[in-house]
Amino acid sequence: MSPTRAVRDVVLVDAVRTPFGKAGANGVYAETRADDLVVAVFRELLRRNPNLPADRIDDVAVAATTQIGDQGLTLGRTAGILAGFPNTVPGQSVDRMCAGALTAVTNLSSGIGFGAYDVVVAGGVEHMGRHPMGEGMDPNPRLIAEKLVDPEALFMGKTAENLHDRFPHLTKARADEYAVRSQEKTAKAYADGVIQQDLVPVAVRSASLGYGLATVDEPPRETTVETLASLKTPFRAHGRVTAGNSSGLNDGATAALLVAEDVADELGLTKKARLVSFAFAGVAPEVMGVGPVPSTEKALAKAGLTIDDIGLFEVNEAFAVQVLAFLDHFGIADDDPRVNPYGGAIAVGHPLASSGIRLMAYLARSFEAHPEVRYGLTTMCIGLGMGGTVIWENPHFDGKDA
Repeated sequence: MSPTRAVRDVVLVDAVRTPFGKAGANGVYAETRADDLVVAVFRELLRRNPNLPADRIDDVAVAATTQIGDQGLTLGRTAGILAGFPNTVPGQSVDRMCAGALTAVTNLSSGIGFGAYDVVVAGGVEHMGRHPMGEGMDPNPRLIAEKLVDPEALFMGKTAENLHDRFPHLTKARADEYAVRSQEKTAKAYADGVIQQDLVPVAVRSASLGYGLATVDEPPRETTVETLASLKTPFRAHGRVTAGNSSGLNDGATAALLVAEDVADELGLTKKARLVSFAFAGVAPEVMGVGPVPSTEKALAKAGLTIDDIGLFEVNEAFAVQVLAFLDHFGIADDDPRVNPYGGAIAVGHPLASSGIRLMAYLARSFEAHPEVRYGLTTMCIGLGMGGTVIWENPHFDGKDA
C-alpha cells in the first residue's frame, strides 16, 4: 500500500511586528532583550487569533542573523516557551541573513504543503544595538586569500556603491528622490492608520527616559532631496550611498501565522494571502543588491507567471539603489504606485532577519485595499550575494481587471 502524500495550499493568516527602533544606547530598545521582543509578537498572534488553540501549532522557526546571547539558544523553542506556547510545540532557529524571517516562512510553509504541518509560526528578530552585525564573526580566511569573495562583499554599504558603479544611470539623485518618497509614503500610511494595525506595543525601559511604551517606529523622519544631497558618503569618498538613501541600524521583531488553507477554513481563521511560489538565487557577493532580480525571475517561472501579472510589490529597501536596480531590470518606473505603497525600510528601518515578515504584513494590507489585484510579491536582497522572492495571491481578489 502506498502512503498518502498531501500537497496543500498555504495561507498567511496574520503578521505582526514590534515598532522598529534605532540601534544604540539611545534607542528605544537599548535595555530590552531580543528574545523578549519575539515573545511580544508571539503573544500578540495568539491574542489576535482566539480561534487558534495554541496546541495546534506544529512548529516554530525564528530567524536571527547574529545568533549570539539573547538571540541564540534556539529562539524558536525558547521564545515559544516564554510566550506560553505548550511544551508540546517544538521550535528551531534559522539564518539567511536579511532574509531570515522570509526563509522561516518558506521553510515552514513547505512543511505545510508536504503535509508535515497544519499550523506554524515564523518569526525574525534583530537587536543590532546589542548585537552589531558581524559580532563574533570569524570568516574563513580562504574566502579572501583564494579570492573566492571580493573583500567588499563583507561591507553592505560598499556593495551598494558597487551597484551604482555597475548601473551609472542609477544616480545618487535618483536614489535620494526614491528615499524621500519612502519617507513621504510612510508618513501618509501612518496618517491613514495603516501601519499601526499590525504594530505590537512593547513595554520598555530607558536609563534616560525611564519606563514607557513603544508604539510607533522610531526611525522615520521628515527630509528633502536637498537635505539628502548634503549628507556624507561613509562607504566611499565622493560616493553615492548615504544614511539618507539607506536603511538604518535597527532593533525589532516580527512574527507570522501560516496555516494550511483547509485548516484555516476549519478553524474560522482569516486569510490574508495565499502562497503561490518562492525562490532564492545567488549572485556575485560584491553586488548582492541585484539578488532580487534572479530570485524573482525564478519564482515567476515556477508559478507560470510574468512580471506583468504582479499588481503589488513589496521590495525591501536595504538601499535605494538596490530597489532601483530591481525596478530598472523589470521596466518599472521609480515612482510606480504599485511599489511599496506604504513606504519601506529606508523610513521604518531594517532589523535584518526580521524584515521579510514586515514586507508580508504590508502586502497583506495592500491586498485588502486592492481587491482588483490578484498577485503580489515580497522580495529582498541578502548578504553575501543572494536574493529571495515570495509570490502571493490575494484572497480578496474580485476577478475584475485593475
